[in-house]
Amino acid sequence: MTDVDLPRFARLSLRRVGAMVLRYWYLLRSSWPRIVDLIYWPALQMLTWGFLQLHLKDYSGPAAQAGGAFIGAVLLWDVLFRGQIGFSTTFLEEIWSRNLGNLLMTPLRPAEMILAQMVMSVIRVAIGMVPVSLMATIFFGFNLWGLGLVVGLFFANLLVTSWTIGLIACGMVLRKGLGAEGLAWSLGFLLLPLCAVYYPVSTYPEWLQWVSLALPPTHVFEGLRAAIFDRAFDGRAMAIAAGLNAVYFVAAAAAFLLLLRTARLSGSLLQTGE
Repeated sequence: MTDVDLPRFARLSLRRVGAMVLRYWYLLRSSWPRIVDLIYWPALQMLTWGFLQLHLKDYSGPAAQAGGAFIGAVLLWDVLFRGQIGFSTTFLEEIWSRNLGNLLMTPLRPAEMILAQMVMSVIRVAIGMVPVSLMATIFFGFNLWGLGLVVGLFFANLLVTSWTIGLIACGMVLRKGLGAEGLAWSLGFLLLPLCAVYYPVSTYPEWLQWVSLALPPTHVFEGLRAAIFDRAFDGRAMAIAAGLNAVYFVAAAAAFLLLLRTARLSGSLLQTGE
């Protein structure tokens, strides 16, 4: 049985989702520059900030203590950013090849396409993160996986956030055409100064702390610092992150499906351009 047991209007075919994942996987596997790109940029960022941290710790004791948290934050931020890029790029490649309209004339449902993009996002992140996290262990002695099962919760929350941002970016491309393509690369960076990646929430002025705490990644990075400094699992932070992610993801998915339906009715799917 290939259909998930849901109401008819929402029934999903795992076979169609799997077929789309295979399509995207064959495209990725057949292009070594794509695979190199998945590893190159995370490795470059990790090495750059990691060696800076090694330099700073020679001058400051607290900097040495914070070294693991800093490198861990760099790695986890890349999970969010690369997850969003992987999700958005998979969608954009259909637009670049002018194939989105063809796909949506098949029995493929939009929700199935979204699920396939989510799976490819995870695959792309894994290809980049596994070797880069090993490099962090070799060069800087920081073993992200040594934090235990909590790493899985960090990854899951950050990936859901990345899919939410990806849905917003893809929805804007449907609404505005490829003139909004730049949002796929830049939208995630709006969170970087707001979600306490490299410093605690208490660093912000009080009014901005409330904005930061409304973002799911903030609670993930606070949880990372608790795991490294206090050797404690902050379950409350993970629960808040999961709750916020659920609300934002559902809202983003609803907005994307609405914009997709509007594009279908207007015929713009076959005319997507600048």
